[in-house]
Amino acid sequence: MKKKLVILSGAGMSQESGIRTFRDMGGLWEEYDISEVATPEAWARNPELVMRFYNDRRKQLYECQPNAGHLGLVELEKDFDVQIVTQNVDDLHERAGSLNVLHLHGELKKARSSVDESLIYEIDGWELKFGQKCAKGSQLRPHIVWFGEAVPAMDDAIPLVESADILVVIGTSLNVYPAAGLVNYTKKGTPIFVVDPERPPMSVRNVIYIQEKAGKGLEILKEKLKSFV
Repeated sequence: MKKKLVILSGAGMSQESGIRTFRDMGGLWEEYDISEVATPEAWARNPELVMRFYNDRRKQLYECQPNAGHLGLVELEKDFDVQIVTQNVDDLHERAGSLNVLHLHGELKKARSSVDESLIYEIDGWELKFGQKCAKGSQLRPHIVWFGEAVPAMDDAIPLVESADILVVIGTSLNVYPAAGLVNYTKKGTPIFVVDPERPPMSVRNVIYIQEKAGKGLEILKEKLKSFV
């Protein structure tokens, strides 16, 4: 039986594909005030700005392709039962060919009802428009978990991490909660690999750092994981 390899991926995973992050120099936080585009209050106050922000991000996503890091994770499925838990809202894991992807913070290419979060729709193309409504007649909003909103997918993510034989953290600063707390749900003694140019703070032991970006880091990771097959 294949060992369960759980991947926790963040913004650094997609950075080499050209997806801009919020935190990096020149990132989205320098161009936008997060409270103006990624909170429920922003949607209530200025939905036009919020809609334009996510339409622009969606348009950019259509121009991006999976990078070597995404493709490296797909290759790991030959030897491991791979489950990806991602903080990213892009679909690059899926486009690379990963079979099991759980999105913690929503999906950029989807919209959902403003009154019933269970009503989720695929967006046709990059543009979500005003006047596009759900089955209950309310305006569709980006299917994104905004700051200040609950993260329902955590209920599915926690048991996945608890069942991991190996945990790999890629491209996340582990600053955003509750996602950052997932590492604390690993079984005692579970090996944890962290692939990131920086060394994000870890509150657990058994951590092996690979201080590289996702593409090169995956090459090193694959070598290190051979002893676990």
